[in-house]
Amino acid sequence: MADTTAPWFALYTTPRREKRIAAQLQQNRFETFLPVYRTVYLWKNRTRAALDLPLFPCYVFVRTAQEHRGSVLSVPGVLSLVGSRREAWPLPDFEIEKLRAGMGQLNAEPHPYLATGDRARIRSGPLSGMEGVLIQGKNGPWVVLTIEAIKRSISIKV
Repeated sequence: MADTTAPWFALYTTPRREKRIAAQLQQNRFETFLPVYRTVYLWKNRTRAALDLPLFPCYVFVRTAQEHRGSVLSVPGVLSLVGSRREAWPLPDFEIEKLRAGMGQLNAEPHPYLATGDRARIRSGPLSGMEGVLIQGKNGPWVVLTIEAIKRSISIKV
C-alpha cells in the first residue's frame, strides 16, 4: 500500500497512542512519520527516566491515497484526518521531507502555536528553506517552526 506519490496527511489520534498507531499503520504497509524528542522525566520518588515523546502530541503523519483512507481511519485510536468535514487537507511534501531529514540533527522540542511574530527563513542546514518565527530564549535564539494544518509548532535552537 505504500505509495510514494500519494500525499501526506495528519491523523488526529487519542492522547498517548501515537507510537502504537504508527506501528500498526506500518504493519499495514503505510508510510508513517512520527517525530519524537527525548526528555528526562523526574518521578515523584526522585528517579529519572529518559522518555521519547511525540513532537506533535496527538498527531501522526501518514502517506496515503484517497482509496486507502478508510483503512487508515479504521485503526484503533485514529480519530480523524485533519481537514474540513468534506475533505482531508494534504500536507506539503516539502515540510514533511525536511522534518524527516533534519530530526536526527536537531535539538527540537514542542512549542506553543504562534500566529504572529517575525518570520525567518532558514538558509542552511537540514531545514534550509523552511520558514519560522524567531524568538529569544533563555539560552539564545530559537526558531519556531509551525505546521499550519495541525496548528502545532516546535522550537529549534539556532
